[in-house]
Amino acid sequence: MFYFGIEHEVAFLNHEGKFADFSCTKFAEFNQIVDKLPIYPNDYPQLRVGDAGIKKKRWYIEGFERFSNSEEVIDCVAKGIEIRTTIHSDIQSAINELTESFNLLRQVAASFGFTPILVSFNPYTCVFEPHPPLNDFEIRQLQAYPDEQTANIYMVSYGPDLNISVADLPIEDVIDMGKKLTYYSPYIVPFSYSSPFYNGSLWEGLSVRTFIRTGKRSATLVFVENEEQLIKSVPSLTKVARIPAELGRIEFKACDSCDDFSIYAGLLALLKGLILDQTLHGRATTPNTALHQISAKYGFDDEEIFLNTTKIFQAAEVALVNDPDIELLKPLKVILVERKTKSHQLIEAYQNLGSIEGTLKQTYNNGSE
Repeated sequence: MFYFGIEHEVAFLNHEGKFADFSCTKFAEFNQIVDKLPIYPNDYPQLRVGDAGIKKKRWYIEGFERFSNSEEVIDCVAKGIEIRTTIHSDIQSAINELTESFNLLRQVAASFGFTPILVSFNPYTCVFEPHPPLNDFEIRQLQAYPDEQTANIYMVSYGPDLNISVADLPIEDVIDMGKKLTYYSPYIVPFSYSSPFYNGSLWEGLSVRTFIRTGKRSATLVFVENEEQLIKSVPSLTKVARIPAELGRIEFKACDSCDDFSIYAGLLALLKGLILDQTLHGRATTPNTALHQISAKYGFDDEEIFLNTTKIFQAAEVALVNDPDIELLKPLKVILVERKTKSHQLIEAYQNLGSIEGTLKQTYNNGSE
């Protein structure tokens, strides 16, 4: 029995058509949107609320929390709004909920002058510097958690967490699956590529997000029951579950964001197929930075990436041969055969329009629904 969930980060243009990030958008501006969105009491205890109380709904503001020296939350520097689904026993139900939540978010955001756009890396700003500088308490907090020291990356990058778990799978097997997905990550992620912009112009490849974050942030994260089960690694492969619903969950974190949610369905089906597969023996505790960077630059135009993706795709198809979820792989197959990602579309649109904002305005079918 499999369970699925998705966390999807949304970036916006503001009413002036400007990219709405921490340089020009306050927490309160995004918070007015979240305030107007519904709360579903039955979502809990599935969804984690967190210490700061920001994560009360299916939608919450993604950002960098600031603390006083007395350990109080005093601000959250906002980068966008994250949507998270509840846990579902089938992939399509998770996609349906994500779609419904996104459409609600789009409607409410529009009433405040915000338009959702597909971004996986901030197209203008490549650095996040906390202002004012971190205080002693904040520095101690970050030093205690190595992954938290990469705020400079997560504050300028956007991407999904594709969550999958298998009922009653022993934790050592769950960790083994986390290692497997980490190993094959460079061949999984090109299906999602959507970050060809960097520092105000075109980057030299397809996913600047993948190029920059790999090796510093986890490709896969496995939630375990206690500290004895943790594997020491940087970036982390394992993390102690914060609520019972997280226990045994595998979060695949390496993909770019997608504005076509059928790609997420395909990716979850691919992950499911790879978990069921018995033929692929690659395992890694930390992501292979060099391979991810080749993948990020060239995608399926690199022959090794293309051949290995084809191999793991076929293994997943075989593993899902009697499973209706094999149908969900179809959009990925088109991408693989054509060797064209969302980044290719964005690059072409930019070359025609000469404007990043103009290109981003065309994502999520903005204006065509």
